[in-house]
Amino acid sequence: MNAQPTPAEASGSASHYFDADPDGPSNPTTVELVLPDGTLTLTTDRGVFSRHAVDVGTKLLLLEGPEQVADDRHLLDLGCGYGPIACVLARRNPSATVWAVDVNARARDLCRSNAEAAGLGNVRVAAPDDVPGDLVLDRLWSNPPIRIGKAALHQLLLRWLPLLAPDRGSAHLVVQRHLGADSLQTWLSGQGFPASRRRSRQAFRLLDVTARSEPVVER
Repeated sequence: MNAQPTPAEASGSASHYFDADPDGPSNPTTVELVLPDGTLTLTTDRGVFSRHAVDVGTKLLLLEGPEQVADDRHLLDLGCGYGPIACVLARRNPSATVWAVDVNARARDLCRSNAEAAGLGNVRVAAPDDVPGDLVLDRLWSNPPIRIGKAALHQLLLRWLPLLAPDRGSAHLVVQRHLGADSLQTWLSGQGFPASRRRSRQAFRLLDVTARSEPVVER
């Protein structure tokens, strides 16, 4: 039987899911992600976000986020963890390439193996610096790592949101209300990325973010 998470593990503060190389020995387990359009069995491990169950916010984003767009070619899951968002996007968008990006090497390995186990050949797992600088994104999806702190979160978003295709690209985020969802929405709009609230449910906000109407900035 799997050990129950401590409060620190549940919050992510002990597992250091946003570290490049999390501490602690590997102890893999599996979780199920059940959605109306299918079920995925995903392998998780110590040192990754929401190890013991798919995060409630992540599932809400997948349930109530926007439907796929037929001509989308490049999607990105920012902070992919073990891959629930990336794998679902890949299954729903078989003709698109889904970039699964995370700083955590253990999370990337899990995401890669979960995509392979599900037969999803259109997932490309990458560390942030391995993503092509000239990539143009149709959609970015994320349950962003709020706990890295506001300044680091803002820096992270300003690195990736400019890759959205001008005038048509969009990002879709899920953020807990008590962790600053409303202030993040205001800040995004102030940075030239108009943000609106798609849903407010279960203490979460689902935010839709529109690309800037200017050329993509290369990194």
